[in-house]
Amino acid sequence: LLNERDADAARVAAGKVVETHRRLAEFVRAGQTLAQIDAFVADTLEDLGCRSCFLGYRIPRTPAFPSHACLSVNECVVHGTAGYTMKPLEPGDLISIDIGVWHHGWVGDAAWTYAIGDRSDEAKALMDAGERSIAEGVKELRPGQPLMNWAKTVHRIVETEAGFHLTRGLGGHGYGRSLHGPPFVSNLPLGPLEWPDGNTLCEPGMLVAVEPMLAIGTGRTESDDRKWPVFTADGSLSVHYEHDVLVTESGPEVLTAGLHELPAVVG
Repeated sequence: LLNERDADAARVAAGKVVETHRRLAEFVRAGQTLAQIDAFVADTLEDLGCRSCFLGYRIPRTPAFPSHACLSVNECVVHGTAGYTMKPLEPGDLISIDIGVWHHGWVGDAAWTYAIGDRSDEAKALMDAGERSIAEGVKELRPGQPLMNWAKTVHRIVETEAGFHLTRGLGGHGYGRSLHGPPFVSNLPLGPLEWPDGNTLCEPGMLVAVEPMLAIGTGRTESDDRKWPVFTADGSLSVHYEHDVLVTESGPEVLTAGLHELPAVVG
């Protein structure tokens, strides 16, 4: 649980992520490759006095992550690398960009989805559901309330009301001086055996990264066990939204709230 000094450091790190997204929203356009976008992220992070906490990140039995950002296009849900596809972006593509930074020992970590040039009505509905679910879900992260309330809200908006599918097996996490830590924050209201952290109560000073991932056709995914990108099992469009949230005595403080001011369509 963070004290006020640590909370200020977390706010600054989150601000670096928001500023990187602001610059990306002006830079990204049709015709660019993921490698070009990743190089822009690297230059931006250097200019902002921080560095990627994704580059070189490892999990067991998986190669070190090779990119400065996670760049996931269309059916790629999360963890897209700069080299997983060489195809330039085209009008109508959706790209989810996940930025993670180290700044003076603290992590900032947030993702947003952008449409390139234009988008279909279905893509707009999917993006709207993702942005609305995270905006409404974070309101549930109040002191004394269980994490389950977040998941119930996100599930209601995405699956019950919008008719889309939350990605199974993926969710948010605690963070701070490390990129990942407890608690796990599911986007689905699972039982205690599947989600032991579901009844964890929010406390002032708790820092979590919450991140709905949703797709048009299915919540199931496919991936090569030795590679990073995760894809929808049916090849349908997906989106990813992620906020950094600090629980305070008066309620949730969304450290990356500035992402909601960014354009949904870029380039």
